[in-house]
Amino acid sequence: MEDQIVINNTKVIIKIGDITEENVDAIVNAANSSLMGGGGVDGAIHSKGGKHILEECKKLRETIYPEGLPTGKAIITTAGNLPSKYVIHTVGPICNGNWNKNLEKQLYNAFYNSLELAKGKNLKSIAIPFISAGAYRCPKEKVATTAKKAVIDFIKSESSLDEIRFVLFSKEDFNIFIKSFKR
Repeated sequence: MEDQIVINNTKVIIKIGDITEENVDAIVNAANSSLMGGGGVDGAIHSKGGKHILEECKKLRETIYPEGLPTGKAIITTAGNLPSKYVIHTVGPICNGNWNKNLEKQLYNAFYNSLELAKGKNLKSIAIPFISAGAYRCPKEKVATTAKKAVIDFIKSESSLDEIRFVLFSKEDFNIFIKSFKR
């Protein structure tokens, strides 16, 4: 399943798929702050991408982020064996079913800072997962709305990306995103 809308000449594609198979300039990793891999999207990216991603993440932890990547920040590494050129790692908030303005701001920053980092590298296409909606248990409708706001804010101020893909795991997630973006 796939749908798309165009905002200021940027294609926003919403689809069901495996983000590790997306042939784009960068994929976004819904990472944990350790940057050492984990479950879900994070584990799949580290597993399929190979040791090069983990090696770069270890160097980033040794040099820039010894305490771990803060929530809402984003960094970039090689994509290793993945079809994309880069992986942008970002940490979304842990909601555990809760939602408030602080969590919303952290999540907004995770999406927006990932887009900014892609712009800074002159990338043209990016694929983004459903950050914080899985194991971190943020309300999916709130995540989709926050993602939409971050993307629209970015596109309105910056037209450097040709394509932004949201790659989702299930038909339910796809429908939540479509509903949010078509409002």
